[in-house]
Amino acid sequence: MLGAPLLLLLFLPFPPSSGAQLPNQGQDQDVAIATNGQTFPWGRMRLPKTISPIHYDLTIHPNLTTLDFTGVARIQLDVHEDTSAIILHSKQLKISNVWLLAPEGVRPLQVLEYPRFHQLALLSDSVLTKGRRYEVQLVFAANFSESYHGFYKSSYRTSSGEVRVMASTQFEATFARLAFPCFDEPAFKANFTIRIIREPRHIAISNMPKVKTVELPGGLLEDHFDTTVKMSTYLVAYIVSDFLSVSKTTQHGVKISVYAVPEKIDQTAYALDAAVKLLDFYDDYFDIPYPLPKQDLAAIPDFQSGAMENWGLTTYRETGLLFDPAKSSASDKLAITKVISHELAHQWFGNLVTMEWWNDLWLNEGFAKFMEFISLRITYPELQVDDFFLGKCFEAMEVDSLSSSHPVSTHVENPTQIQEMFDDVSYDKGACILNMLRDFLTPEAFEIGIIRYLKRYSYQNTVNSHLWESLTNVCNSDDLDEGRMKHKEFCSKSDLQSGATKWYSGDELDVRAIMDTWTLQEGFPLVTVEVRGREVRLSQERYLKTDDYSLTEGFLWQIPLTYMTSTSNTVHRFLLKKKTDVLYLPEEVDWVKFNVDMSGYYMVHYAGEGWNSIIKLLQHNHTALSSNDRASLIHNVFQLVSTDTVGLDTALELSLYLSRETEIMAVTQGFGELVPLYKLMEKRDMAALENQMKDYIVDLFRGLIDRQEWTDSGSVSQRVLRSYLLLFGCFRNHAPCVSKATELFNKWKESDGTMSLPVDITMAVFLIGARTPEGWDFLFEKYRSSMQMSVKSRMKSAMSTTPLQDKLKWMMEQSLHGEVMKTQDLPDVMVSVSRNPQGYKMGWDFLRANWHILIKKFDLGSSTVSYMVNGVTNQYSTREMLDEVRSFFGSLTEESGSEMRCIRQAYETIEDNIRWTDKNLPLLQVWLDKRRPKTVHDDL
Repeated sequence: MLGAPLLLLLFLPFPPSSGAQLPNQGQDQDVAIATNGQTFPWGRMRLPKTISPIHYDLTIHPNLTTLDFTGVARIQLDVHEDTSAIILHSKQLKISNVWLLAPEGVRPLQVLEYPRFHQLALLSDSVLTKGRRYEVQLVFAANFSESYHGFYKSSYRTSSGEVRVMASTQFEATFARLAFPCFDEPAFKANFTIRIIREPRHIAISNMPKVKTVELPGGLLEDHFDTTVKMSTYLVAYIVSDFLSVSKTTQHGVKISVYAVPEKIDQTAYALDAAVKLLDFYDDYFDIPYPLPKQDLAAIPDFQSGAMENWGLTTYRETGLLFDPAKSSASDKLAITKVISHELAHQWFGNLVTMEWWNDLWLNEGFAKFMEFISLRITYPELQVDDFFLGKCFEAMEVDSLSSSHPVSTHVENPTQIQEMFDDVSYDKGACILNMLRDFLTPEAFEIGIIRYLKRYSYQNTVNSHLWESLTNVCNSDDLDEGRMKHKEFCSKSDLQSGATKWYSGDELDVRAIMDTWTLQEGFPLVTVEVRGREVRLSQERYLKTDDYSLTEGFLWQIPLTYMTSTSNTVHRFLLKKKTDVLYLPEEVDWVKFNVDMSGYYMVHYAGEGWNSIIKLLQHNHTALSSNDRASLIHNVFQLVSTDTVGLDTALELSLYLSRETEIMAVTQGFGELVPLYKLMEKRDMAALENQMKDYIVDLFRGLIDRQEWTDSGSVSQRVLRSYLLLFGCFRNHAPCVSKATELFNKWKESDGTMSLPVDITMAVFLIGARTPEGWDFLFEKYRSSMQMSVKSRMKSAMSTTPLQDKLKWMMEQSLHGEVMKTQDLPDVMVSVSRNPQGYKMGWDFLRANWHILIKKFDLGSSTVSYMVNGVTNQYSTREMLDEVRSFFGSLTEESGSEMRCIRQAYETIEDNIRWTDKNLPLLQVWLDKRRPKTVHDDL
């Protein structure tokens, strides 16, 4: 029930006059029935194009005591075809007093509701004429959303234990309709003038600066905000809270402010400086001034995703924005800087130029993910961001190697399908194919092309082909004159065509033809390379983890191959456009390495003696190849075991070189391929082999682990690697690690948590402490009282690794309740518990038991639900567990998620695990037995 008294719903039963044109006349579609039994005049999920909004006047009055809100929306409309019905979105809103404000006067409109598609029809008794402008006014009311979408309640606890309530918005992708009636599709751009009514104890912020505050009767205040630029509904934002802020101004005159709860405002300095630096960078890089007078960054206590790019008011998880130099780690700094750079890149890619529809979400998200690396490489070189880019491509390939993957650009219609687009394919694969294209075109030509794209389509909506056109023939551009001097210099020396001759000659370069193969078909290619003398035979096929090889047929990519050889450090290039091809080397070579630095989004198999020659190289001179090259070889060879292309013994022989590896990308990829092997065994009753595998990994990295200092010294990559290695050493009970971590935990506990621990090693120390009931309880008390978000995050992760099952169960239950542990953290807790050998079945049981609560809280199709489903199930490798997973998900209805892609992914992953273990565990046993050091007993 709503707390505030509502105006009565006004339905005036005017039938449409005979001259009225309804938007669906003459179109074949479903007959939709409104809630009152009348025929609804529109039967499609997407809104008709007969009318578009120009301007919204919104007045919103949230009540933080009764947890509901009321509002008035006045929407100015352009009519493109004669019609008698205005179709727009509304979800869970009580609509009343709907009026048409026409030149002839004010008239009531009949309101029909069609909840299935979240639509309203406003019916007029006379025709709305093409070419004219009208205005409608709707009064509405609703409770705050119970999920993290729409207009929702957030709360936080002060250090004295007081709970304070605030309200915030999250409208991407289809949730503005939960907060006000609107045309909730990205192509319906309009200007917004927003007013917020609040109590004096709160402040309100929105996309634009506040222009004035008016006193209302009853002691309330009404903040009036300046009118926005033309933008999509999903970018509208407003927050009512007791936040404090700190501010600075960029070199270009934009005011930057960071908002946080009062007791955490001292953790905002780093984010403020980073936002100033990054907004200035983008202003210059894109050659388009940031179009708003201010940019706010707000740390929201309850927030489902990592951050959101609302224009002028970006919102973040507290862990994504707040930084304490004394308590935050190197990886915290890297993550915070990346997320700020991502959201600020969106102010151009996504906000200024927006995809036409959610099928091309990657134009927003792939670009923002890609720009994280471009921007930080220049603005924060000390963060060594390039050491982490490859990981994104490997994550994307994990999903993209399943038959349930989808093209980067793929048809979506309903909100669940739209939500599912926010995945590793749109973000990480999008970024990786852009990186490949940049390498293909040259960075200079790529930069000219994307600036052209942004300038050409500012305040508009785009599709894939608009980007490809902007990146073609950049030096023949009409708008080059408006560009910067360095672009003119580049084009005077070269042009795109001559730039492309490094790849191949003959055909005219067709960016669209190349990139359509990467965006319009799912998956990625496996390139098989066979060297015979000077001849290199090439072939391509889809890489797919399946035993149904018919699914790999019919795929063909245009692949920008790069390669280097034992006789030349030069990067050679070749565009593979056919199923098979041959290239010739100037001389015979000892080895050849394709996909240099893995700048291309494809895997490589070295047929014949190819892998053996690479293994020999890595064992004798691994630094002849770059760290990224070594990481990609580790990734490729282990992934090829899954498809029986390479034997497990070959992959394990290659891994032996890792005992001499020191670079973060190659080391972490080594762990990334080897650790999952024993994680599969933890879910089966095979302790002997599991322990052999664990011992092998510890032996491989023992030297590197033992060389780590328990300090915060070194570069960012060295510090992140140290944290990783010491944590692994403690996980695996490596005696020197356990001994040091135990000593430090006991000292820290004796000091009642006041002793300052080196930040990068705290996770390892907390992990050891969490193993005993006393240590776990102490950690929890410190977790509860801490105001440092990064410290809380590490404590929570450590607590979820405990072998104490009662603690694991309690953590999941507390996270669901959301009072002591935030519900936003429940997915992480549940997945951590599922990866814990003592808790993997508990995580699955908890997911099943609370499924309906979880999908209501986190929304069907969301990346959070996908993360929970896959995180809980992806280490199962028995037919019994597959049957159990199928039985549960098979019992769901479409409304409760049965059609979600993540369920198909879960099935496929478990099936792949079963195939892998059935075939390879005996081989693993044989290989490990051969390597086991002989003891005296063995010789008897």
